[in-house]
Amino acid sequence: MKILVTGAAGFIGSTLTHRLLERGDEVIGVDNLNDYYEVSLKQARLSRLTSHQNFTDIRLSLEDETGMAKVFKDHKPQRVVNLAAQAGVRYSLENPQAYVSSNLQGFVNILEGCRHNNVEHLVYASSSSVYGANTSMPFSVHDNVDHPVSLYAASKKANELMAHTYSHIFNLPTTGLRFFTVYGPWGRPDMALFLFTKNILAGKPIDVFNYGNHRRDFTYIDDIVEGVIRTLDNVAAPNENWDGMSPDSATSKAPYRLYNIGSNNPVELLRYIEIIEECLGKKAQKNLLPLQPGDVPDTYANVDALTQDVGYSPSTSVEEGIAKFVEWYRDYYQV
Repeated sequence: MKILVTGAAGFIGSTLTHRLLERGDEVIGVDNLNDYYEVSLKQARLSRLTSHQNFTDIRLSLEDETGMAKVFKDHKPQRVVNLAAQAGVRYSLENPQAYVSSNLQGFVNILEGCRHNNVEHLVYASSSSVYGANTSMPFSVHDNVDHPVSLYAASKKANELMAHTYSHIFNLPTTGLRFFTVYGPWGRPDMALFLFTKNILAGKPIDVFNYGNHRRDFTYIDDIVEGVIRTLDNVAAPNENWDGMSPDSATSKAPYRLYNIGSNNPVELLRYIEIIEECLGKKAQKNLLPLQPGDVPDTYANVDALTQDVGYSPSTSVEEGIAKFVEWYRDYYQV
């Protein structure tokens, strides 16, 4: 297939693109290489892709309406995976406008491109952060998610609503994936595993929020990518049993689906740090701090729907996943 992947220089986007190219797909990769974190890492991820004859590398921001329309018109992708976004819960407290531009305006441009170019299926990144103030565990896609606790979360919830509108009015098949704390080689430097590994190796203290009592459904990158590909291949269809008297938020009379994509196995942050210490052979100096604004104490994914519909089955233990990340980190940074 010919597939448009936005955020192709990102953590998930580059790994997904690599897998799609390996299986014989043609990929049009869009990324603006912004400086939210080190651009050199994004360039290094891209360097694994640009030599492939079936990869087209495009430098563009989602919010560029004319530019995105041209990409769709020129390349006519059959399917689209939208992973580009302004990421980060904490940064949304400092720079809310960036989230409006990328995650709202940019997503409208994706939806319009799909609508006007007969795209067969749009798969897009949502986030576990949409569960916000919910405390009933594990989080289910059938739960109400009307209480976000960060603008980032609100922008992802908005994406789900926008997608449903296009599925309903224009019959565009859309599937939203609520990612749960993705980690692994080539990961994002602003995330805990990267920050902890870097500081422990440098002999610097690590900031441990909520005094280490967080639980996170840490999900290894290869398991995530496997789930994304299975979902991409399984075009969203209407739920013929959907009932407006008792509406299910994860399906619709329109070709619309929402899924959690996580490990279904939450791990305490202090245990996570212990595993990093074991892999590094070095103890961490912990700076214990209270819960940060916009953060939630726990995440735990119910992935039954994704397992039932596409056979999703995450298989990488957190011990194995962290070991693979540390091996990559030492090699990449020559530590």
